[in-house]
Amino acid sequence: MVSTAGWRERRKIVQGLLFVSPWIVGFLAFTIYPLLASGYYSFTRYDVLRPPKLVGLANYARIFLQDDVFRVALANTLYFVLVGVPAGFVSAVLLANLLNGRMWGRSVFRTIFFLPSITPAVASVMVWLWIYNTQFGLVNGFLAAHGLQVIPWLSSPALAKPSLIVVQCWAGGSAIVIFLAALQDVPRSLYEAALVDGANPLQRFWHVTIPMCTPVMLFTVLTGLIGTFQSFTLPWLLTRGGPNNATELYSVYLYRNAFVSFKMGYASALAWLLFVIIAAFSAAVFRTSARWVYYRSE
Repeated sequence: MVSTAGWRERRKIVQGLLFVSPWIVGFLAFTIYPLLASGYYSFTRYDVLRPPKLVGLANYARIFLQDDVFRVALANTLYFVLVGVPAGFVSAVLLANLLNGRMWGRSVFRTIFFLPSITPAVASVMVWLWIYNTQFGLVNGFLAAHGLQVIPWLSSPALAKPSLIVVQCWAGGSAIVIFLAALQDVPRSLYEAALVDGANPLQRFWHVTIPMCTPVMLFTVLTGLIGTFQSFTLPWLLTRGGPNNATELYSVYLYRNAFVSFKMGYASALAWLLFVIIAAFSAAVFRTSARWVYYRSE
């Protein structure tokens, strides 16, 4: 009986492994291997056409000591993160709070605000290129029709990054849906107690809504932080890193090195450095979360 039970147990294990084997093979082939290979290539000089040649820490030394464009890309990315993530966070929270209230056509408005997040990036970029166009764009056409000066949204180094941040906030439908779910999970009894205590709507929002939604806010901040550090599609399609490297973000610069200049070893070093930067920022957010994240069981 023992041997039969053991054989059946092993058979179940084998069947389970066979069942998940496509995922395991895909995970090893398309995640683990590229990860390990990029780590190796980061210590080599590799251009795809010739075998990689070990150069030690030369790629990393070049990044910190010789690459001026890297400093520009890192500064642009930090601006994009430190301004874009809070802007997207605040806009998503406020819009979710508005869409959570009683209003006519609430379901329609929720759908409208969620649509940008599922619209293909290329289609969205084409729309915003038309909106930002200096000659026949929607905004500048309105300004010109009223005798006002047109605004070079994407061709001005000072306005290019804020213009990209506006588009990023516009496409924040996923965060809005997440906050909507969190708002609907806040116990109504807390609002009723605050109302009895004489709290006005702003006080109820600040002292009840915000604390009860902080776990979701932590998740949104972390995912927004990681996604914004890796932002590529938006700046590449809208500005190609211009004008004058004003929107040359980290991922755009990494792409140029890897797939335009074919400096795969150098690009791998950039990728691993980006991983360290994201990990450091994520760890900092986690360390501070104990001070402002409230869990209902506490």
